[in-house]
Amino acid sequence: MGDEPGIPVHQIPPQNLVVRLFHREIHKSSHYQAHANRTFYQNITPNFTVTNVQKPPCFLRKFSPDGRFLIAFSNDQTSIEIFQYMGPSAAADILHWCESGTVLKENGPKTHEIRRNIFDRFFRLKHTVSVATNGEQLNRECSLFTDDGKYVIVGSASVDVVNSIDHFDMYRNNESVTPNPRSPLEDYTLHIVDIEMGRLTDSRTFMHDKIFLSHNQGLYLYRHTLAVLSVQHQTIHIFQITPDGYFLDVRTIGRVCYEDDDYLLATVCTDRMQRSYHHTREKIINSLKHRLLVFLYKRAEAISKEEGNPRALREFFHYFDPLLRLRMWKMQLLDDVHLLIKYASEEVVTLRAAEPNGQPSFFVVYNMITTEVLAVYENTSSELLDLFEKMADFFRNARLSCESQFTCSPSNNTWARLIHKRFKKTFINARGGGVTEATKRLLGQLPISAQSFSASPYLDLTHFSYDDKWVSVMERPKSCADHPIR
Repeated sequence: MGDEPGIPVHQIPPQNLVVRLFHREIHKSSHYQAHANRTFYQNITPNFTVTNVQKPPCFLRKFSPDGRFLIAFSNDQTSIEIFQYMGPSAAADILHWCESGTVLKENGPKTHEIRRNIFDRFFRLKHTVSVATNGEQLNRECSLFTDDGKYVIVGSASVDVVNSIDHFDMYRNNESVTPNPRSPLEDYTLHIVDIEMGRLTDSRTFMHDKIFLSHNQGLYLYRHTLAVLSVQHQTIHIFQITPDGYFLDVRTIGRVCYEDDDYLLATVCTDRMQRSYHHTREKIINSLKHRLLVFLYKRAEAISKEEGNPRALREFFHYFDPLLRLRMWKMQLLDDVHLLIKYASEEVVTLRAAEPNGQPSFFVVYNMITTEVLAVYENTSSELLDLFEKMADFFRNARLSCESQFTCSPSNNTWARLIHKRFKKTFINARGGGVTEATKRLLGQLPISAQSFSASPYLDLTHFSYDDKWVSVMERPKSCADHPIR
C-alpha cells in the first residue's frame, strides 16, 4: 500500500527524566547535538521561592561562571566578599516541612526562622579581599570573570579635584575631550582578584581619566584579552591577562597604532625629541582617526568612479570637519583581533547630549594587528542591523568557554526572533517613528557590554515561556515580582 495523504504524526520524545538520562548515557540519538542537554532542564525547574531573605550587609553581584562562588562587594565598597555556594540541598532540613506551593507563606510557623538562616545555609563566606585601599570606591556594577572562573576583574574610582590637575595631564593628546560637571575626571584602578585563593594579584591605575565602569561599558574581556577605553584621552589600552593573574601590556591604540610610530614620526618632526614637546599641541591627525578618514575617502573615491560623477567625494569633503571631530564613545572586542568602536560627537561622549542614541554615530570595525579599518557603518545602516540580527551571538559573546554559546537570541531562536520583530515594529509604527528610527534604536544596543547576557537554559525560549521584561540586560537591580518567573 502506498502512503496515505494526511498530516504526519510526530512522535513525542519521552519526558521522564530517568528515561532521558538513560538515553543520553547509551547515546541513543544518532543525530546527537549539544542542544539536547538543555531539554533536561524542563524536568528540573525551580518550584519554590523564599522572599525577604536576610543577608549579610553587602552588595551581592553575581555568580562565577562555574557557579561555585557568589561575588559581593562590602558595604563600604572597598573589599570583595567571596561566598562559596554549598549546593542545592544545603537548606533541605529547614525546608522539608514546607507544604507544596510556590512561595513561602507569610504567616507560616517557621517563616521568620527560614528567612533568617537560609542565606547562611546556601552561602558560606570564604574570603574577604581588601581591594580599594587608596581612597577609591569599587564600582558595584563592574566585574568581569575570566573563562576558567579563576579570576575576577573589578574597578574602583575616586573623583579628582580639577584645580589640582596639571593641564597636560588633563589633555594628553590633540583628541582629548573637555571635562564638564556631568563627566568629571576620576582616578581609576582595575584589580584582578584570585577567587579560589582569595587574594589580590595585580592592579593597574589610570590617573585623571574618564572610563565608563558601570555595566562594564568601558572595558571588555574576550578570553584573555582585556580592552580598556579611555574616553578622556581617546585611547584604547589592550592588556593580556596572564595565567598567574597579572596585567601584561600589549598595545595602546589611539594617538599611535604601532608601538614604533613615535620613532618614525620623530625622524621627520625633530621637535618631537625635545623634552618640552607635548602631544596636545600636535597638528597632525591622530593615527586611528587618520585610518578611519582614509577608509572613508577610499570608499567615496570608489563610489565616485563607479557612478561616473564626484558626488560621493564631494560629500566626504563636505562632512570632513564633523568627521574629524568625532570621538570614541564605546567599544567591544569581536574576537582577539577585531574591535568594534562606536564614534559620536563630543557632546554625546561627554554626556551633554539629551538623546545620545538619537544623534548621528558611526560603528568602525578595526583590526588591531594589521591596524586596518575594515568597515564603517552609520547608526542608520540597514546592512549592520541585518548582520546584528543574523549573528547576535557573535556580538554578545555570552560563554566563550563553550564551543556552542547557547544564548537565546533572534539569530538562533524562533521565539526570540518573534519578540525582536514585534519590538522593531513598535518603533516603526510609533508616532514620529519609521524604519530609520527603528534602525537607530536597535543599533543603539551596540557595542554590547561584556558578560551582560546569560546562557542559562531557563532563559531559553525554546523550552520555557516567560515575560522577558523581568530579565534586564543592563543588570540593574529590579524589584521582585509578586510571583516567580513562571
